[in-house]
Amino acid sequence: MQQEPITIDVVSDVACPWCYIGKKRMEAALEQWQGAPVEVRWHPFQLDPTIPAAGFDRDTYLSSKFGDLEKTKVMTDRITNVGTELNIEFNFGENWLAVNTLRLHQLLHVAGEEGFGSQLKERFLYGYFTENLHLNSTEVLTTIMAEFGWDARKTEAVITDDTIAYQVKQEIAHYQQLGVSGVPFFIINNKYGINGAQPSSVFLEAFEEVAPAKNLEAGEKCGLDGENC
Repeated sequence: MQQEPITIDVVSDVACPWCYIGKKRMEAALEQWQGAPVEVRWHPFQLDPTIPAAGFDRDTYLSSKFGDLEKTKVMTDRITNVGTELNIEFNFGENWLAVNTLRLHQLLHVAGEEGFGSQLKERFLYGYFTENLHLNSTEVLTTIMAEFGWDARKTEAVITDDTIAYQVKQEIAHYQQLGVSGVPFFIINNKYGINGAQPSSVFLEAFEEVAPAKNLEAGEKCGLDGENC
């Protein structure tokens, strides 16, 4: 008898390095998991919806958000080191641009309906953090979406659609009302919450709780109240 699939609802933002790290750790857990099938569903979140359409260059954004550029270097160095362990090449170079991610979530919303939400999420994260693509550019977005078979007309229609933007904002508000104030946040089978980019072992233990697998030892974990562990 086939087991019911495990659902993972992932609340995250493209402009979030720990969301990228959390995605890779979740995927590493999925590669090890030997139990029920798993369905991943992506949901939007905006860490800073006040960013203007033009975006902010690296130093302007980091200094306004964290105050001290030297302190931010310690943070970005830590993120870079963790990323290296997961084959993520973080690039916080001068060309990095902080952007308003609403239009990206509009594209992800439709991509999810069409069955390639996970692939587009990966593409946006890679473009944002490794290639330093300026994801506020319509030209850049149409080029990316062409990789998935969309023409420029469709891409432009989605990112200018107020109805889709409203749906995205409503979904963000829904998860905020549930208590999500930081991302990534993973909800397993609408029952277990994994807060932050936890180790793969935490995901495996949650999977084991909701759909036990035979001959699978639980890995070590760090607590849900750990700081970005």
